[in-house]
Amino acid sequence: MCEPLNGGKNLNRGMITIFKTDISEEQESRVRQFLELFKEILKIDFDFEDCDNILRIETKDNITLHVEIVLNSNGYFCKELL
Repeated sequence: MCEPLNGGKNLNRGMITIFKTDISEEQESRVRQFLELFKEILKIDFDFEDCDNILRIETKDNITLHVEIVLNSNGYFCKELL
């Protein structure tokens, strides 16, 4: 799910993408290190209360595939929720 903020209006804001993951609270800081390598990411948020261990990222550009590749290649399950 990749949605422009502000109803699609470009106000120099980003897009929010939501991922299903297997990332735990204990792994959060390590995963943040991977994600902070992306200069396009504006904000990172985890929801460990959700059964899908949700990862939400706000980005300047659509980097969904890149995030999935980096996290999956480092042993985490990460798939965009559509």
